[in-house]
Amino acid sequence: TTAPQPDQSPTRGRCGMTATCHDDCWDGLNMGKANYRAAIEAVKDTVYRTCLLMDDERWSDWLDLCGDGFYYKITAYSPEIRRDMLYLDGDRSQIAQMCELLPKHNTDRSPLKRHAVVYTVDVDDDGKAAQTVTSFVIYQNMLDGVNSHIDAGENHLFAVGRYLDSFEIAEDTARFLTREVRLETRRLDKG
Repeated sequence: TTAPQPDQSPTRGRCGMTATCHDDCWDGLNMGKANYRAAIEAVKDTVYRTCLLMDDERWSDWLDLCGDGFYYKITAYSPEIRRDMLYLDGDRSQIAQMCELLPKHNTDRSPLKRHAVVYTVDVDDDGKAAQTVTSFVIYQNMLDGVNSHIDAGENHLFAVGRYLDSFEIAEDTARFLTREVRLETRRLDKG
């Protein structure tokens, strides 16, 4: 019997590793190592830039990183009902309308800050699309509240989950096609 061969698609070197790999593993692949790494960096830049824009409540700038066919949803799994729950979904125009209303949102204005780590970037064979899994934590810096003299300045954990994203890549730029915010946190406070 012969040993199983590692995946030799353009998204993986001959050794089976993604993203970081040995130089000689890329011989003969359709997409060169430099183009592959440039695609990965473009995707990571878009994910991290999105976190900064959302932290700063720059919603229209965030939407500029999304393609025309963009689709967004927020989901969580409920073990009690053994089903996925859908908190929000919409296409680009629906999300844009919602973003226009966010400044009028009833909130205590305590800012939310994201910490994200891109776990995987899988670039398609032609280098024109990619999928990612990113872990995130969102913290809320308390400004005011019921006991503002006690709570002000504290950081509270707001939400934990993963971003499941797909991208279109062109000219070393990645734009969102889809984003699923897959929450582990199911009880969300105002924010």
